[in-house]
Amino acid sequence: MSSKEKIFQDLEGQLIVSCQALPEEPLHSPKIMAKMAYAAMLGGAKGIRANSVEDIKEIKATVNLPIIGIIKAVYEGSDVFITPTLKEIDLLYKERVDMIALDATKRIRPDGTTISEIFPVIKQKYPDQIFMADCSTYEEAIEAYRLGFDCVGTTLSGYTDYTAGRSLPDFKLIERLVKAIDIPVIAEGGIWTPDELKRVIQLGVHTAVVGTAITRPMEITKRFIKAIH
Repeated sequence: MSSKEKIFQDLEGQLIVSCQALPEEPLHSPKIMAKMAYAAMLGGAKGIRANSVEDIKEIKATVNLPIIGIIKAVYEGSDVFITPTLKEIDLLYKERVDMIALDATKRIRPDGTTISEIFPVIKQKYPDQIFMADCSTYEEAIEAYRLGFDCVGTTLSGYTDYTAGRSLPDFKLIERLVKAIDIPVIAEGGIWTPDELKRVIQLGVHTAVVGTAITRPMEITKRFIKAIH
């Protein structure tokens, strides 16, 4: 069994916890994200999604779980910010993350290319790397599958201007993709409750990512405050 097969086998039917905090959030710190990852592991998570080389280094030193690595970077003139250029992919590859996730939407990237133009270049440069496509629509996921991504995620459904307002989790998209492609589908985005997680697993996804509902106490608090006002 290849290392790639082993990673997907270990994640099948399991939970991945996204441990991220943006610079403006109180928990923004590699050490705190490592503690979050450790707590998630103790709770039964079988994988971690993390942002930035600094956080990933600290998490790798703390937990022995597969890591989906991303680097969020904002470039002027482009809405693509999840691992948007080759620069971020190079950094993640050097850090030896198990899987690199990147925006696979139809939007123009900071270097002026589309995902259809740049991913063959990425794949040729790093043929041994596992790549996850963060998509927002069925068509984007099908294109990612055609391009040779190892797995597709529903990460960006509701977060592109042309999918804004979609009800999340995007059960319809998840169900369509599970039926349409034979690579792992990863449910991600808007999973807030154990019941929602159970439902996406029952739809046949390979694995699911839960982030905000577990690791972002400020956002969790806001939901409770909203309920009483």
